[in-house]
Amino acid sequence: MSLRRFFEIIPGFMSWATITAFVLSSKFFPFYVAIFMILFDTYWLFKTIYFYFHLHSAGRDLQRNLKTDWMAKLKNDPKTSGRWEEIYHLIILPMYKEPFGVVKESFENLLQADYPKDKMLVVLAQEERAGEEANEVGRKIKETYGDRFYKFLVTTHPADLPNEIPGKGSNEAWAGKEAQRILIDELKIDYEKVMVSVFDVDTQVAKGYFGVLTYAFLTASHPQRSSYQPIPFFNNNIFDSPALARVMAYSTTFWGMMEQSRPEHLVTFSSHSTPFKALAEMGFWDTDFVSEDSHIFWQLFTHYNGDWRVVPLKYPVSMDVNVAPKFWQTVRNLYKQQRRWAWGVENFPYVVTRFLKNKKIPLKDKIYRAYSEFSGGYSWTTSALIISLGWLPVFLGGKEFDKTLLSYSLPHIASYLMWVGSFGMIMSGILTLSILPPKPQWFKAHHYVFYTAQWLLTPINMVLLGTLPAFEAQTRLMLGGKFRLGFWVTPKIRKAEEVSPAPAVS
Repeated sequence: MSLRRFFEIIPGFMSWATITAFVLSSKFFPFYVAIFMILFDTYWLFKTIYFYFHLHSAGRDLQRNLKTDWMAKLKNDPKTSGRWEEIYHLIILPMYKEPFGVVKESFENLLQADYPKDKMLVVLAQEERAGEEANEVGRKIKETYGDRFYKFLVTTHPADLPNEIPGKGSNEAWAGKEAQRILIDELKIDYEKVMVSVFDVDTQVAKGYFGVLTYAFLTASHPQRSSYQPIPFFNNNIFDSPALARVMAYSTTFWGMMEQSRPEHLVTFSSHSTPFKALAEMGFWDTDFVSEDSHIFWQLFTHYNGDWRVVPLKYPVSMDVNVAPKFWQTVRNLYKQQRRWAWGVENFPYVVTRFLKNKKIPLKDKIYRAYSEFSGGYSWTTSALIISLGWLPVFLGGKEFDKTLLSYSLPHIASYLMWVGSFGMIMSGILTLSILPPKPQWFKAHHYVFYTAQWLLTPINMVLLGTLPAFEAQTRLMLGGKFRLGFWVTPKIRKAEEVSPAPAVS
């Protein structure tokens, strides 16, 4: 067994061992499990409060940044004045079989950005395996928008290249190398003056995104050794989505906001930006990983011997909620999307094995980063399930435990702690209303009640669309071979093909 294969087994094994031990201990050691559950519920109560303060802090910074005229700041701030004009933005938009309307919305929105278009190089990264219909979308986009930016390039990633997993990572690597060859080198642009933004093809940027990105890049303490992370807002089609999908969308959004207030924890996720020079020096994205958005951080971190970090932009980009034509299709797609995100557990064995081989990364950084990567996935699979199974000692503990005061008190104490913990759901509901995009005409006053009450679905979401797909992902990695996951493309749909770009927030 290889070292990497050993560490692939660890996350799934630990998650299964934890839940198995919890169930067995509830039967044979109910007293100790009951005490543990009271402490565990209390811990999560305080952690919820802790998360809320980070969420509030990020939300405050977000609103302030949205009100800032970043182009004026670039022009007038002594730290950036006279320098920002030299910065180019290479924007890579990988696509598969998304309909023309979805792609068109993103390009219309890109044109609304206030950064000079003669500093934007746009790459629409197609897949050969997507077929002729997808190629036609690319041709129509190029005909419509090809002359609206400094340079516009359509690339086609060949199918079935060796040592590749079909997916975004391999497509982005191909697009990056083509952009280097055809655009950057041909135009003789200094690598250090190019920022690469990789967006899902449904991503819509707020007006000042490239301004705040440029400002962050020019004022960062380590500009060429940092990635730059916006807050992913999943709300392009929020009003077309069922409550279950909305709760998942905003839960992910709030998680992204909280992480912005903890930059020491930040790892790139979804849409993000990276200096071109670093990508080129490293050789672009690995082509055999599914979770390319987070994996690129670990590539850069290990390539530069730990000299890499993520700068939080505290500024939004907006993407689609995972919605299908029918409710149960939406539930299935949400499960698959969460399973793909949970497949980011594949980074843990990569990180640990690279750390063991690299003697230049400080030991404390190795320990902290490896622990953070493991504990995030471990908590994902176990925490919500343990909370939901917290009453097991009452049911499995037997007659002797039933006679104890603790047996009587456990459900009451747990219910009280969960009731107090509902504070987080209430605040989430209130915050949801403040970041909704412009409302359609049919949206009435009573809909605010529904959009707040939807957070009552959180416990169901946490287990059905949180714990279970994460358990499956870790189990598949543990089993390996034919059980490994490939890249699953989230379907993008619209109720109509007309263009109606939605701002990231109101």
